[in-house]
Amino acid sequence: MAVYVLFDTETTGNQENDRIIQVGAMIVHDRENIEVFDELCSTSVPISIEAMEVHNITPEVIENKPPFSKTDFSQKVETYNSEENYLIAHNIGFDLGMLEKEGFTNRYTLIDTVRCARHLLPDMPYHRLQYLRYALELYKTEAQEAEKLGITIKAHDAIGDVLVMKLLLSKLVQLIQEQFPGVNPMQKMAELTKTPVLIKTFKFGKYKDRDIEEISREDMGYLQWMYKNLDLDEDMQYTLKQYLG
Repeated sequence: MAVYVLFDTETTGNQENDRIIQVGAMIVHDRENIEVFDELCSTSVPISIEAMEVHNITPEVIENKPPFSKTDFSQKVETYNSEENYLIAHNIGFDLGMLEKEGFTNRYTLIDTVRCARHLLPDMPYHRLQYLRYALELYKTEAQEAEKLGITIKAHDAIGDVLVMKLLLSKLVQLIQEQFPGVNPMQKMAELTKTPVLIKTFKFGKYKDRDIEEISREDMGYLQWMYKNLDLDEDMQYTLKQYLG
C-alpha cells in the first residue's frame, strides 16, 4: 500500500547556498495512521533578514538544534523513498531542491499541489497555498483537523502549511473524481505534475490581470523581455515559449 509524504520547509533564504531550518511533514499510511513531524534544525548558513520576516525563525530559535541530517524526518523520508510512494509539496521544486542540498536523492513519485491546482482550477486568479486556503474555505475545517493530529496552527509555519496542504489535497482528489471519473486520483495528480500549464493571465507586472494571448498580439517585446530577464517558474516559462514560438 502506498505511503504519502506531505512536507514543507522553512529555510535560511531562497538562494543557492541556503539551507533548511525547519521541516513540517505528515506521513500518511491510511486515514487513521498519520505520522506528524515538526522539527527545527541548525545550519552554518546565516538566516537572511528577508527569510526571518516571513517565518519569524531567528538564529536564537535554532541554536543547539540538530542539523537536518539528524532530524527524525530526514530518516523517515529515506525509509519510504521508492517509486510506489508519493512525495507531495506545494511548489515541490523548491522544497525538493532543499532536500537534495542535504544529500537526498529522490525516487518517490512526485505530486506538486500548486501545479495540480493550476490544472484543476484554471479560473482561480491565484494558486498560492494561503490564497487557496481561503478561496476554497479550507480554513473552516483546519481547526478540527489540527486538533485531531495534535498540531498548533501558526502563520508561515512549516507544519501549519502542511496541514493546509493536506486539506487542499483532499479537495484536489474530489476535483479529479469530478473531472476525470474512473481514474486513480493520485496517479492523475502525478501525471498533472509532469504536465506544464498554459497560464491565461499575468499575475504581476505592468500587464497584471491582462490576458497573455492578448498581450502577445499587442506587445511581443514585453514577452521576450520577460523570458530573457526574469526568474520565472516552469509554467510561466512554458507559457511564454508557446507565444514566442
